[in-house]
Amino acid sequence: MTDTGRDELKGKVIQIKDLLAYQEGTIASRMVVNKPAGSITIFAFDKDEGLSEHTAPYDAVVTVIDGECEVRVGGVPSRLREGETIIFPANVPHAVLALTRFKMMLTMIRE
Repeated sequence: MTDTGRDELKGKVIQIKDLLAYQEGTIASRMVVNKPAGSITIFAFDKDEGLSEHTAPYDAVVTVIDGECEVRVGGVPSRLREGETIIFPANVPHAVLALTRFKMMLTMIRE
């Protein structure tokens, strides 16, 4: 079975933030890797778009690859800019808000 839409990325040098374009008034996403052990997904948020508070059963690593956002982890806000990373611990409520148009890479590690 092939990873439709992902196989063309394998073995090539890529600019991760160029894999996905912004879309006005919404959040776009593109899965880059999806395996039983985890996944990597790129998200592009238009300004003021966000993900409401939720939890996940696995640790999640968020790296900002363009722009700026605010995240809340366990109710504590943090501002992230391009090149910065935060780990959302499993089962801890977290949320994301785009302060500017921004892109992030989400790496989910499953146990």
